[in-house]
Amino acid sequence: MIVDTLGLLLAVVVHAASIQDRDGAKLAIRKIRGAYPRLKLIWADGGYAGKLVEWTKKFGGWVLEIVKRSDDIAGFAVLPKRWIVERTLGWLGRHRRMSKDYEMLPASSEAMVYIVMINVMLHRLAPG
Repeated sequence: MIVDTLGLLLAVVVHAASIQDRDGAKLAIRKIRGAYPRLKLIWADGGYAGKLVEWTKKFGGWVLEIVKRSDDIAGFAVLPKRWIVERTLGWLGRHRRMSKDYEMLPASSEAMVYIVMINVMLHRLAPG
């Protein structure tokens, strides 16, 4: 899932559990190529470090910055920028259809994510 700084959805890819997260990230990054010309920087957690950083730079010209956890902090700590995607996942979880995986096909799951995010954005535009 790729979201903007407000947590609004830019792209989502639902794939099989057998695909590594870094490979799934490539699928999502491919979806946004050419769609957001002002995009310069993408934040990701430590699970996306490695070759993906260079691949992202070559593929789209974007900087993939890894937000790392500090070794000095013990226990839970909110890390800058990493909570944005988690908040978006929380918004999705509020909708009954997204509370569990009801869909048979990955394409159906992706469509449901887009539908729920459309609902979230509409309620922000016209509350109540």
